[in-house]
Amino acid sequence: MLNISDNRINPEDYASDYESLRTVIDTGKPVKKIRVFTSILVGAILFLFLPWTQNVRAPGKLTTLFPSQRPQMVENVIPGRIEKWYVREGEFAEAGDTIIQISEVMDSYFDPRLIERTKTQIENKRNAAENYNEKAEALAAQITALTKNRVNKIEQAENNFEQAQLAVVSDSIDFKAAELDFQIAEKRLERMESLYEQGLKSLTDLETRRLTLQEMQARAISAENRLLTSRNKLINARIELDAVDNDYAERLSKARSERNSALSIFYDTQAEIAKMENQLSNYEVRSGNYYITAPQAGYVTKAISSGIGETIAKGTEIVSIMPSVYDFAVELYIEPVDFPLMRKGSDVRLMFDGWPAIVFSGWPSLTNGTFGGEILAVDNFISPNGKYRVLVVPDEEEVTWPEDLRVGTGADGILLLKDVPLWYELWRQLNGFPPDYYMSLERPEESVEMNGKVEMNGKNEQ
Repeated sequence: MLNISDNRINPEDYASDYESLRTVIDTGKPVKKIRVFTSILVGAILFLFLPWTQNVRAPGKLTTLFPSQRPQMVENVIPGRIEKWYVREGEFAEAGDTIIQISEVMDSYFDPRLIERTKTQIENKRNAAENYNEKAEALAAQITALTKNRVNKIEQAENNFEQAQLAVVSDSIDFKAAELDFQIAEKRLERMESLYEQGLKSLTDLETRRLTLQEMQARAISAENRLLTSRNKLINARIELDAVDNDYAERLSKARSERNSALSIFYDTQAEIAKMENQLSNYEVRSGNYYITAPQAGYVTKAISSGIGETIAKGTEIVSIMPSVYDFAVELYIEPVDFPLMRKGSDVRLMFDGWPAIVFSGWPSLTNGTFGGEILAVDNFISPNGKYRVLVVPDEEEVTWPEDLRVGTGADGILLLKDVPLWYELWRQLNGFPPDYYMSLERPEESVEMNGKVEMNGKNEQ
């Protein structure tokens, strides 16, 4: 071993006897190992430059695209007692088909002739309102007649008053003339007495003058009496004019008051009729709610309330119905850190519970058993579970989703992002960096308005 002897021992002669010799014999295999190792290393380096599709994994479940297509609970509008079932679980029901019949439990609606009696009350109220309306119209006609008569009576009284005024003026003139004649007669009598004393006139002439004076005095007194009478008639005419005006004013006020009272009762009756008609409509609608019908065509999946004679309160869930026509969609829930990566129209690969799949998340082309989808909308506010909801619909260019899928089926989504080298993805994962946030400016993809939020351009959102 130390090469101090010329005698050589060939290890191959003893290799069959000793395992250790077989291990250390130089057979040229290390060179092969190096080549293999080098090939593996080169292959690994080349493998690191393979394209890798960045993706986000998100769990979710199958739902429907429109809220009206999702399973819904059928509730009763009024409280009642279950009388009869018309469907069973799993049965198909058309829209409007009767599901259950209930009976009344409130004593206010026990009367079987409630609607008929209410209609009778409304008809009686209408007759009463019509009578009051006719009374108001009659009073209106009476008011019109009184107004015309008042004008005529006032004109008549005014004419009497004017005539009395003219009579006073005429009698006043007559009285003045009689006074003047009486004064003239007195002066003539004085002159006659003076002439009689002088012997120029006879006693007969003097007596004649005295008689004339008495006649003039009588005429003056008569004229004064007529004047006083005319003045009294003028006062009476003025009083009569005021009396006519006051009398018709009182009669008109009374007629207007009675008309207003009749109209007030008429309007009150009209209000009561409207209220009773409202009650009648409520009674008719309530009677229609004794039969609970299917809101749309679908399958009765579960009867929550059961039994005959069971009392159910208002708004009780009776059965659940799954609509027969629906459009599938998947709602996925992503982490907030991945929210900026979501864009409308982005590709998604989906795996459904019960459908086997072979998945290579970084190489979608090698994946088998998944189904294509695209992002339709993204919630702009966080869900109660602390994640953002993404709505995915089938990709029309991909294989259609299985027909046997049911709403509520679990789903696992792979949201495909940017293609990067594998070494970059490993480096990103080791450093905990998120996928690329920045998209190409040539892709004007937009986020979608959901739950009342405003649409924003994807580039601006970055």
